[in-house]
Amino acid sequence: MNNLIDIADQFKPQGKVIDIQEFGNGNINSTFLVTLDSLEEKHFILQRINTQVFRQPKLVMQNMSVFTLHVRDKPKALSSAYRLQNNPQNRRWEVPRVLLTQNAQNHFIDADGSFWRAISFIEAAESFDTIKDSNHAREVGYALGMFHNLISDLPTEKLADTLPGFHITPRYLQQYVETRSVASLQSSVSQSAEVKYCLQFVSDRSSWAHVLENAQAQGQLIKRPIHGDPKVNNVMIDTTTGHGISIIDLDTVKPGLVHYDIGDCLRSSCNFLGEETDQWDMVRFDTDICQSVLQGYLSVARDFLTISDYEYMYDAIRLIAFELGLRFFTDYLAGNVYFKIKYPEHNLNRAIVQFKLTESIESQETAIRAIIQQMR
Repeated sequence: MNNLIDIADQFKPQGKVIDIQEFGNGNINSTFLVTLDSLEEKHFILQRINTQVFRQPKLVMQNMSVFTLHVRDKPKALSSAYRLQNNPQNRRWEVPRVLLTQNAQNHFIDADGSFWRAISFIEAAESFDTIKDSNHAREVGYALGMFHNLISDLPTEKLADTLPGFHITPRYLQQYVETRSVASLQSSVSQSAEVKYCLQFVSDRSSWAHVLENAQAQGQLIKRPIHGDPKVNNVMIDTTTGHGISIIDLDTVKPGLVHYDIGDCLRSSCNFLGEETDQWDMVRFDTDICQSVLQGYLSVARDFLTISDYEYMYDAIRLIAFELGLRFFTDYLAGNVYFKIKYPEHNLNRAIVQFKLTESIESQETAIRAIIQQMR
């Protein structure tokens, strides 16, 4: 504890540190909630960055600093515009602030070489692992739309690509092909019905996996700043109003296609059973929740989207679910070397969940496209 207090003190807190506790359930960085005896700012977040995942943590912090400085004065104006058009109530929006050290650095490296950062804490807010109802879904969509709107005019060249290849489905497909070849030579993977299902599922969709990258290469889609991981539990909800008031976990902010974010947000929002279910035949993509998420998103994001952006929205929804399943299945074939597992077939089962979700999306293509068309 004393060591943690010493590290927390490096970030010039406005008050004395009186408590530090582990916080959240993230499985990458080590996160702590620091409590102060201050009347103004009672808490802040202290994190030790996992440098095995983020091998260039200084670039991660550079991106966070660029983002927060760019959007610092924008939220009130955008929130007011949304309020006038859609909601008579006052809306709160908060952007997590990067806290500086005593020598004005955005990080601290301790004697062991660990990389630490501090971020402002968003009070009176909570997050959820799954969507509660249509209002919650609308607020999750609003939060992502607000984030995209705030950052849409930030030149991508100001952001480093901290995770090269992230969400580039053809690269994951190539990794899968290479891994499958090695696994076949080693005969280390059983040819169960579940494995055969996954092998056939990927084979049937391999030629289509390039859809978004091809559109970008043809100039139909352009790179913009993105969040990179806009899952439901990264959206903060005001405990009093139920409004979406922030998106946290900014480690993956980078240049990319907004379709990656839209697809990932809908993938995590519209599957009520979640990623870990073993009820594969019950996995469904809920189109009502999809409609609510997109309503919230487009209420603040419509202005910067192009005709082509809408045309590829369905493909994004289908692709990101497929992509995550592909990554899970590849890791299973490789011997479970990337994703944490609780039992040997864990990644195989996770892959099947995402593939079943993809099937549900495909079976409702007409309905999903109709929802997108109605909102243009």
